Order: sequence, then structure tokens, then C-alpha cells
Amino acid sequence: MFTGLVEEVGTLKSVQRKGEAMVLDIQASVIMEDLKLGDSIAVNGVCLTAVSNQGNSFAVDVMPETYRHTNLSALKVGGKVNLERAMAAGGRFGGHIVQGHVDGTGTITGVTRDQNAVVYDIAPSQQSLFKYIIPQGSITIDGISLTVVRSNGEKFSVSIIPHTLAETALSDKRAGDTVNLECDVLGKYVEHLLNYGSREKGMEAAPNKQGVGMQFLIENGFA
Repeated sequence: MFTGLVEEVGTLKSVQRKGEAMVLDIQASVIMEDLKLGDSIAVNGVCLTAVSNQGNSFAVDVMPETYRHTNLSALKVGGKVNLERAMAAGGRFGGHIVQGHVDGTGTITGVTRDQNAVVYDIAPSQQSLFKYIIPQGSITIDGISLTVVRSNGEKFSVSIIPHTLAETALSDKRAGDTVNLECDVLGKYVEHLLNYGSREKGMEAAPNKQGVGMQFLIENGFA
């Protein structure tokens, strides 16, 4: 599990490609302090496993499923990536619950300055993601825990403070670039649990005539 607080911006040293499979070699310093083989590292918000450690760089495998559904496929040697180690049990929870499981990508449609902040407008690749994108709710963009300031069903906006721009690779992103999106996991779990019965094999979705009341919550294990 991650928090969406980027620890370091790494640099891509090399990319090995074989079809839709990749091996990324990433140069870093801060996260190398205690990195062990098998550790989980969020790379641009994608949970990956360290498969080698060369002292000042580490390598991760990217499988075809990840290649197809994230922006890692577009990475080039010399490019910058956001890095975060898995959350330590005794650490402060400064962001929000981030799994490193990307829900989809989004395209930056606009970048504008708002006094000391910079506002990014983003159009998700999947319209269905908007049910999880709530104004003043949390979202992860390329591994960065951010707050949604506006959402209109076509695009949403986040406002970035100077510190976040200085400490992440988001400062290199421009209109037209693609970013990884992970919506708040709490909304996804609630939706799944409320609709679980209608998704069981052989069952057809039926309208919930009783509504969400105390009896419904008890019967479905919420109370």
C-alpha cells in the first residue's frame, strides 16, 4: 500500500522491450537506501516489483496487462518518473489509501496558473471513471495523491501547489500528455459490495426496492 506522497523523481536509464513486455532500469537515490529484491515500488503510480538492485538503480518488470493500461509504455530513456516505496507500518499517513492499481489513463487538456498554484484539467480515457471522481475527493495522478477541485463529467481539475510541482515529475507534463489515474479505493469497494448480489453467476440485476436503510445494511454486513 502507498500514500501518494512521492519520495523521489527517478530517471529512466534503459528500457528493454519484447512485444508488450518491458524491463525498466530506473536511476534513483533516496529509495535505494533500504531497497531489497521483491520490494514494491510505485512508478508513476503503478505498483511494480524490484527485480534487481545495482546500487544507484533498480529494475522492474512490466507485464503486458500493465503495458496496455498505463502510460509506462510511452516512457523513453532519460524520462522522469515519480517513485514511492510501500508505506511503512509506523509511518505517518500523509496522503490517502493508494494501491498502485491504475484504473485508467487520462489526457491533460489544459494547464493554467491560478496565483501560486497550477491547475491541470484532465480528461479520463474511460467515462465510467467519473462515478468515482468527486469534487473535494481524492485521486492519484501518476502516483501523486491530489484533491479533485472540479468535475463536470467530461474532465476534472486538480490544483497543484509549488512544492508538489518542484518535487514530482508533474512539472514536465504538458497539454496532450497522458497520466495514470487511480480513483479512491473506498468508492470502488462500496460499489462492488452494494452490487455483489446482482453480479453472481446466473443472477440478473434487480432493482433495490427497499433502498439503503438499516435493514439493508445489516443484511449486507455493513452494520
